[in-house]
Amino acid sequence: MRNKYIENFENAQVAEKNVPEFRAGDTVRLAVTIKEGDKTRVQNYEGVCIAMRGQGTGKTITVRKIGANGIGIERVFPIYSDSINEIKVLRRGRVRRAKLFYLRDRAGKSARIKELRK
Repeated sequence: MRNKYIENFENAQVAEKNVPEFRAGDTVRLAVTIKEGDKTRVQNYEGVCIAMRGQGTGKTITVRKIGANGIGIERVFPIYSDSINEIKVLRRGRVRRAKLFYLRDRAGKSARIKELRK
């Protein structure tokens, strides 16, 4: 049972941010604000969404990309964080499960996700 005041506050936070519909298997590009000293800049982080968890303002996504030398990099992003400026869905993936942790063990062609046809 949640406090109705907290729930109303969270609903207001969620309504104010524009988040597109996406799910695990989709390739997303997140514009993340990074502070370095007194300067701020926006850096894009592009990868496959391998998991979504939580609800309301506590909802998070795990995004996996392949970095230099074929090293996999995963980051967990709170969707409604102020550090995320924009979320753009680049590709829709056709997957049969909600959590794609099996991609951690795969590399190359076996790690590909088919595109969803409409």
